[in-house]
Amino acid sequence: MADRTLTPTHPLADRRGLLATVADETAGAVRLELEAPVAAVDLRLDPRGTGPAAVAAAIGAALPSAPDTWTAHPTGAALRLGPDEWLLTSTAASAEDWEFHVDEVAAAHGGMAVDVSAQRTSLRVRGAARELLSFGCALDLRPASFPAGRCAQTLLGQSGVLLVAHDVDDLQILVRPSFAAYVADLLVDAAGELVPQPVP
Repeated sequence: MADRTLTPTHPLADRRGLLATVADETAGAVRLELEAPVAAVDLRLDPRGTGPAAVAAAIGAALPSAPDTWTAHPTGAALRLGPDEWLLTSTAASAEDWEFHVDEVAAAHGGMAVDVSAQRTSLRVRGAARELLSFGCALDLRPASFPAGRCAQTLLGQSGVLLVAHDVDDLQILVRPSFAAYVADLLVDAAGELVPQPVP
């Protein structure tokens, strides 16, 4: 019998080489890197109830309380997307186990967690990340306005994305797989503006 095992493929696997050339072409000013898929759940929970504290105890760190912020926990990140909505990721658990783990706790407090691991793919932009993204994003990405610890749902070009600020020169882009190629091509094209010009 033929082996019917499916091997997961990154949505941007065919652009990995193209993204890698950006660092060379910009003399290291900006680097575009693909990130491995992670388990992710969309958590809906009353922020005024006992649920957030219970989930925090289960994942090992408090959920972010301020809008459009994120915090790290031992195996991933927790991002506050709305008044009663968080995105919780884990690099250690399988998608099924992560959903069960978080949902079991949330359900006991009137909430729920749904697996959204396949909903987004991730690109990391390092170096002149803010300058690069400014070519296609209307957000004020200056460090004073969008410091480390912030996140935002916004448009990059014509695609909806979730931006996550890790540091001054380190931003993460979470995008739906169907728009990932568009975003990657937009970034590579914009990086052309950062290519050093020869001195006459």
